[in-house]
Amino acid sequence: METKTIFLVFFIITTLVSYAYPNLDQENVDDKPLINSSHVHIFDLVDATSRASQDYNDHMLENLPPKYQMYLQTCMDKMEPIGKCGLDVLKEILTNEHVPRKCCKKILNAGKKCYMEIQKIMFRLYQLKRFASRVSFRINHVWDRCSKVVENPSLSHHEAIELS
Repeated sequence: METKTIFLVFFIITTLVSYAYPNLDQENVDDKPLINSSHVHIFDLVDATSRASQDYNDHMLENLPPKYQMYLQTCMDKMEPIGKCGLDVLKEILTNEHVPRKCCKKILNAGKKCYMEIQKIMFRLYQLKRFASRVSFRINHVWDRCSKVVENPSLSHHEAIELS
């Protein structure tokens, strides 16, 4: 019984300390690219599929609720023609290479909720799901940076980053 109490007290103290000092014994991993763009081309990463990964993606997408599928399609329509911009967004999320201003305009045109939902689905795809637990901050960062770049066209990409 005392072992459980000691463990519980240790767990609570550790949790409180980690909330009070979130950077304690951690490096800032949010600034480091998740992949090295000089070694992996984003299109190759997304396009590389096996039969099993394609089946996984098909099954995942087919099992989304019909209303949600329609919502996602509406979101994609708002961003059209997204094309290369979709890959540019993935590139910024994974490698920190910035989305061009014209792509930022397309992202903002769809709205934040649409953008976030599309990214959530993208990182459920087999090829990208290994990054899913590490991209939430980056997805928000792309939105924030794009908002600043579009709101103030005179800002350079670097100035927009410093403001976000």
